[in-house]
Amino acid sequence: MRIAELSRRSGTSIPSIKYYLREGLIPGGRTTGRNQADYDEAHVRRLRLIRALIDVGGLSIAAVRDVLAAVDNPDLAGHDLLGVAHRAVSPTPARRDPDDPRWRAAREEVVTLVGERGWLVSQCSPALDVAADAIAAMRALDQADLLSSLPTYAEAVERMAAWEVAAVLARGEPARMVEGLVTGTILGEILIGALRRLAQEAESARLQGLTPPE
Repeated sequence: MRIAELSRRSGTSIPSIKYYLREGLIPGGRTTGRNQADYDEAHVRRLRLIRALIDVGGLSIAAVRDVLAAVDNPDLAGHDLLGVAHRAVSPTPARRDPDDPRWRAAREEVVTLVGERGWLVSQCSPALDVAADAIAAMRALDQADLLSSLPTYAEAVERMAAWEVAAVLARGEPARMVEGLVTGTILGEILIGALRRLAQEAESARLQGLTPPE
């Protein structure tokens, strides 16, 4: 296909495709003449992945390049590949003060919960710090009673993760695995948040004896 069809098939503008070509994010097409080249399905899939990383994951070009390098590395195991993608889309921890004993206690609380669940995770995982930020903030806002729900949260996300990771790994193809992880993580969190708010509304109505309008 020519670049115009590649643009249409991938939903990516021609200027963006040319930019990705210059940056080495996608391989060049098969030269067919002066300033002309043909592209194939591999280019469509590559652009689809790049769009997921940038549009959904919010990654910079430098971060996209790192993820694509992992995708192209045949020696990288599936777990490590997904780890690269996961870290790329993880929010940067906004720790107030890593030396604050209250924050350190919150992080230890997260580490203890992870250990009790038997989760095999890196002690350098940014998610540990993000969770500690949330716990420390809840305690600072005198909302510690809400933290009794931590085991419930852990059980719920464990069930979700089991299904999500199995579905992603079943794809087999590295690029599709990364695409699934990125979109599943970012858009999945939005979906989960919306469903949670709907459930909270319904539970509030139930506990307060409200009935649906006639």
